[in-house]
Amino acid sequence: MAKYMRALKFLLVIAAVAVGLGYAGSSHSLAAFEWPIFALCMGLAFAVQWLMFIPAYIWQTERYFDLTGSLTYIGVTLLAVFLAAKDDMRSIVLTAMVLIWALRLGSFLFTRILQDGSDHRFDQIKPNAPRFFVVWTLQGLWVSFTAAAALAAISSEKVLELQLWDGFAIALWIFGFAFEAISDRQKRLFRADPANKGRYINTGLWAYSRHPNYFGEICLWIGVAILAVPVLQSWQYATLLSPVFVILLLTRISGIPGLEAGADKRWGEEEEYQAYKRNTPVLIPKLKN
Repeated sequence: MAKYMRALKFLLVIAAVAVGLGYAGSSHSLAAFEWPIFALCMGLAFAVQWLMFIPAYIWQTERYFDLTGSLTYIGVTLLAVFLAAKDDMRSIVLTAMVLIWALRLGSFLFTRILQDGSDHRFDQIKPNAPRFFVVWTLQGLWVSFTAAAALAAISSEKVLELQLWDGFAIALWIFGFAFEAISDRQKRLFRADPANKGRYINTGLWAYSRHPNYFGEICLWIGVAILAVPVLQSWQYATLLSPVFVILLLTRISGIPGLEAGADKRWGEEEEYQAYKRNTPVLIPKLKN
């Protein structure tokens, strides 16, 4: 009974956050079927997760979890573009930003889990139906919150063509995307080398940051938010919490804390690793002297 009550509390919190986000993002949103397009996109994000939870729990697999998340980004963005029927360059660029990122990250994560066979984070979660359902629901909130600024801008009633300042936002997204993609590739190649089995990566971009892929992720979503700003109105500005949500998620909740704890457990007593930690920032890259 306790596990059901705990899951119910989490779901109520998620629901409260989702309702607030939906209300804010739907302000000055174009409508379809008498519903704000932003709200419809959020509904799709959660519906997909709940649908996929059923076979995932029955077959006790997390293999399609990350792929589902990436495809949901693609689905909600395309839905917003289709229903809004806007052909302004800002909406087109924002759409391209989300789709390119989702396709790259989704294919990367799906390939990784196919090679690894499983994700140890789910070992204790899968058998517990309420807890597993909460995780899938959280992914719906993750998609909605992370893409909120882009979805609000694409579905906004306001249209404004790109200005010179928008070039900074696009450049920041390109920088962040490249930083994340290169970091992921460097780590995958490092792990593929048998000589590096059981070792931590401290070469390439990983010599300047212990989590350069997360740094790139944060930069690209800040770029998306900056590009979205000019067409947001009223409560839609609340969707600019999107990159803040990404930062908190990666630095305080599911990203860096767990990885740092795992690394300390494996290599914490090694002097070389301690030196790497002292000389390499956890997130924001620092050029070596």
